[in-house]
Amino acid sequence: MDGIRLGALQQIALVQHDVARAVPFYRDGLGLPLQFEMHGLAFFDAGGVRLMLSPPSAPELDHRNSILYFAVPDVTRAYDDLRARGVPFDDAPHLVGKTATFEVWMAFCRDPEGNLIGISEQRPL
Repeated sequence: MDGIRLGALQQIALVQHDVARAVPFYRDGLGLPLQFEMHGLAFFDAGGVRLMLSPPSAPELDHRNSILYFAVPDVTRAYDDLRARGVPFDDAPHLVGKTATFEVWMAFCRDPEGNLIGISEQRPL
């Protein structure tokens, strides 16, 4: 393939109408390191990918977001730890699929604006 190639995913923008309210959830609840805040935006380190919390910059961008999935080594332990920090979950860890070599286990929570966030473990068979 000739021409430019895309590099690693650098940043994900997540719509938040109240960024100040969302910061404690992502920082204290989910435990993501806050990198910096400026101009009403907040930036976190999500495992090497920057997560930007931002109010919608235009009416057509004011909608629910994609689901964020975070890899964890033990979904049950992560679920218990996050719940102890006050993170509300929609469900408990459960099996969502199986391949020839691993099972995929997930649980889902929501941020203060209702955006869905998954924690996911790949358990070897």
